[in-house]
Amino acid sequence: MHKIFRYECKRLLWNKFFLGLVLVLWFYGWQVLNNRTIFGVSHTAPFSSWSFGDYFVRMLPLLWIGALFFLTFFTSAKAQRVAILTSATNVFPHRYALTRCAAALTGTGLLMLVPLVQAAVFCGQYFGWRHGTNLLLPALFTLVPLLVFALGSGYFLGQIRSYMVYGWMPLPFLFKFLPLPEALGIWNGSFFIKYPLVLGTLDPAFTIPATVILAQCTLFTVGVGLLFFQPLPLHLSALKLLKTRVKNLFM
Repeated sequence: MHKIFRYECKRLLWNKFFLGLVLVLWFYGWQVLNNRTIFGVSHTAPFSSWSFGDYFVRMLPLLWIGALFFLTFFTSAKAQRVAILTSATNVFPHRYALTRCAAALTGTGLLMLVPLVQAAVFCGQYFGWRHGTNLLLPALFTLVPLLVFALGSGYFLGQIRSYMVYGWMPLPFLFKFLPLPEALGIWNGSFFIKYPLVLGTLDPAFTIPATVILAQCTLFTVGVGLLFFQPLPLHLSALKLLKTRVKNLFM
């Protein structure tokens, strides 16, 4: 499995898309940092966790697309035809699928490092490295649950129909225009803009309400669960067989 993991990582990372996305992330992130983050968010300091949380939310749609694009290497029609051949080998299908998911997680983690490193460079350049610790909590709290959910849900949908992965890509852009409740405010960034004002103090400490923590933990758990749960062709074949038998009963 180690050889398969290295091969899949090389296939995901050693291509023009990965390099292009890294460049796009770096360019867009630098624009956000210099035109948005540097002014602070909702009367908070530009080096505060609130400001960096807003930055990571703005980077989320591109990271979401990158994570799902990694999955297209495994869920495309061509990849599923190859899966039929690999299922005839002595490799356990479930372990093979988990190895692929681990490669996709690795690629997504490397993508997530791009805005994190960029924010650290920005913080060190303008405010000194002592404020770099303000990056870690909003990055982990904002990006990790949503990107794990992206991989889990995208892999689940892609095993059902390969084109559904592409249909899942615009979801963060859609949520930007929806009036979401506070618990889901990470999706559209409203949490980092509105919640500091609710606290009623100037530049408040970074605190997270229990409802938001619960929502993020739920998304993370669902994402991990969907990565381990595989709607393999056996499941689909069983559904088709059941439909055929039901149809025959009424013919």
